[in-house]
Amino acid sequence: MSRTRLLMTADAVGGVWQYATDLAAALQPLGYETILAVLGPAPTSAQRQEAERIAGVTVRHVPVEVDWLASGPDEIAAGRAMLGQLARELRVDLVQINSPAFIGCGTFNVPTIGVMHSCVGTWWDAMEGSALPSDFLWRTRMIAEGLGNADAIVAPSRAFAEAVQRHYRLLRQPHVVHNGRTAVLAAPRAMHDCAITIGRLWDAAKNVRVLDAAAAKLAIPFKAIGAVTGPNSETVTLEHLHMIGQRDNQAVAECLAARPIFVSAARYEPFGLAVLEAAQAGCALVLSNIPTFRELWEGVATFVDPQDAQGFADAIEAIVGDIPRRREAGKRARKRASRYTAQAMARGMDTIYRSLMQQKAAA
Repeated sequence: MSRTRLLMTADAVGGVWQYATDLAAALQPLGYETILAVLGPAPTSAQRQEAERIAGVTVRHVPVEVDWLASGPDEIAAGRAMLGQLARELRVDLVQINSPAFIGCGTFNVPTIGVMHSCVGTWWDAMEGSALPSDFLWRTRMIAEGLGNADAIVAPSRAFAEAVQRHYRLLRQPHVVHNGRTAVLAAPRAMHDCAITIGRLWDAAKNVRVLDAAAAKLAIPFKAIGAVTGPNSETVTLEHLHMIGQRDNQAVAECLAARPIFVSAARYEPFGLAVLEAAQAGCALVLSNIPTFRELWEGVATFVDPQDAQGFADAIEAIVGDIPRRREAGKRARKRASRYTAQAMARGMDTIYRSLMQQKAAA
């Protein structure tokens, strides 16, 4: 039986790489072969090997900057042309663009899905709530064009789907397909009395300064994994968190195997893969009280106002000092995490793919 050929974009510098490789692996048993079109910097040799170990996956580098770092509309237009040419050259059956700005009018002649993982418009809404700066205006216009050209739009949570619909004034809410993650296994370890946060520490939306202030109030170590300097030279200076730096997936899994209390004070989060990874490891969760986290982790996490450093410190201390509560919170987190698997994500996307292909065949 012939396999469905899917062209899917990714980038090698953020969470979309993990999303794309997990999705490609989970789609393979459902009859898909995936070409990963990597935008931005070329994948490292380790990343390329990781992807090409997945049955049915090939990697192609598309030398154009990712949309949120592009210098102007012409760079996005060039990326649209390159992706359209690649889709025609490879005779794909479907296209999934994980940066919808790259979906031009008539770019692809096959069903095209735009998946919103994040965007500068909804980020600004959450962080500033005021008129967009000029550098964001043209970017959001390109995203709006892409969303208008897509045959289907997908978001990783209902809260983010609502934010996207609101910002881009969409007539219909995007489909919701929760992200999923294939757990990285690590040997079980004794429970450590510490807290941890993981992510792009330089991103103001991660709100790590609040966690740095909380760390100053704690008697236990509060560790932080991730970069403090971003690709546009954004940086954050932290005084009280124990900085570990960037680590690969296996090293992160080994840290989480000690079941530290996982903490996020994010003010903006479309999904939160790091939270899912911590939940899969059985960590108790202390999360900011934002709609995305409420949707995904209600009844499992302890929620704190994202600006309340003392509240985070109090929540962490209450859990770390109550071992039965901590163990029970970790069990609940692991059980909830079982909803958000790569296989469930693939089934959700497969439903959308097949519906679009049937519509095209009937047209």
